Amino acid sequence: MIQKDRRQGDLPESERSFRLLVEGVADYALYMLDPTGIVTSWNIGGQRIKGYSSGEILGQHFSRFYTETDRANGKPARALKIAEQHGRYEEEGWRVRKDGTFFWASVIIDPIHENGRLVGFAKITRDITERRDAELKLEQMQKHLAESQKLDALGQLTGGVAHDFNNLLMVISGGIHTLKKGVGDNARLQRAVATIETAVKRGASLTSQLLTFARRQSVNPQPIDLAERIEAIRDVLYTGVGSGVALTFNIGRDVWPVTVDISELETALVNLVINARDAMPMGGTITIAARNRTAIGDAGDQVAVSVEDTGSGIAPDVLGKIFDPFFTTKPIGKGTGLGLSQVHGFAHQAGGTVEIESELDKGTKVTVLLPRGSAHPKAIVQNVADAGGSGTVLLVEDNPEVASVSCGLLEQLGYTVRRVSDAETALREVERDGIDLIFSDIIMPGKLDGLGLARRLKEIRPDLPILLTTGYSDAAANVRGNFPILRKPYEIHELSRAIAKLPR
Repeated sequence: MIQKDRRQGDLPESERSFRLLVEGVADYALYMLDPTGIVTSWNIGGQRIKGYSSGEILGQHFSRFYTETDRANGKPARALKIAEQHGRYEEEGWRVRKDGTFFWASVIIDPIHENGRLVGFAKITRDITERRDAELKLEQMQKHLAESQKLDALGQLTGGVAHDFNNLLMVISGGIHTLKKGVGDNARLQRAVATIETAVKRGASLTSQLLTFARRQSVNPQPIDLAERIEAIRDVLYTGVGSGVALTFNIGRDVWPVTVDISELETALVNLVINARDAMPMGGTITIAARNRTAIGDAGDQVAVSVEDTGSGIAPDVLGKIFDPFFTTKPIGKGTGLGLSQVHGFAHQAGGTVEIESELDKGTKVTVLLPRGSAHPKAIVQNVADAGGSGTVLLVEDNPEVASVSCGLLEQLGYTVRRVSDAETALREVERDGIDLIFSDIIMPGKLDGLGLARRLKEIRPDLPILLTTGYSDAAANVRGNFPILRKPYEIHELSRAIAKLPR
């Protein structure tokens, strides 16, 4: 209660009413300070917010409400000086209760003058911890929303460009196959063709990384044994780190299976290892680990796959940008800026996420969290031999140049090819019979795309083998292994193997 220097009955009615009002306010700490900062009055709100009774705090300096750091920096005295010189002091900051707990306070200090002389200060403190927490959560949600919208816009742009770009690469790749047969022993032409072939593969790889970042890559997810897959590419990873870096493995026993696209998983691991290597120009250690993580909160059981280095670390102002496509801290010509964006896209496309921990001069740890798979891993066929074919293939492709290349490859494999440009025409062609296999692009004009065509054919001709192809498609994300997908651009041996794997 406010300390009284006169009996309540001696006060004028207006002053008595005001004191009663101040005493009864419970949501605000309303109290007076003398010119040096000593507490001279106290209300029930001060006791509720800060924990002190009037008997405990009257006569004490108000600096005890400040944190130890603020007291050491002279903040209480500075607040009174600003209030005196400028007529008011306002701020928000941490304050300390009697029990030592912290709360976020809104503070106002007004100077009190009598006859032009400073006689003290009126101080109002409000506990706004809950409001601040809500504001921080809202700010974080808005940040996540803005990031999501940015990534979605980039994904839409990437997907649209990639479809046409991969078709162009498909035509070039088909042309290279033809040129190889005609160059003979001409060494100069052989080198030229090899250079073009390397450029096509590089272009296809860059497009694939962009699409994975945008989560618009066509994928073939399947249950895998993670430990086996990491072991299978161990030699590739050793080659990637070079001689100055030690590569160690810490794969937990009985790591759960995961359902992912094998190629994208392996690419993500290679990208992470190469990034880790580049962060250690003077050498160091890279540790690849995998362990089970039981359900936490809304997340179900997950498998955590991490790549940790002992390198230079990532500056805090850069950390939020590392998954952006084309962002890189490497010198020009030393990196595309697509490695970590591919990792980010792979993780989210697989239903997981990515965590990153980094400290300057100590290293970085990137952890890919993948949902625990429910299906038992199947044996992986490593090398399906190229095989000649026979029978009639119905090629469904609306791009004339790509159709010409695909026809040539199929014919070289021994197939007879009928070509149509849309799904409706393909259905009519199947009714004529004589079709042994369907090879269809996913993106096509008309009411049905390639995926819709495949589903319709499964209803009317469940025995008919179907192979889909695409350079990019949102629809491909819904395939989920029901129909195999061959990614553009593809070469003749990839087409042969994809056909050989089809169920008959």
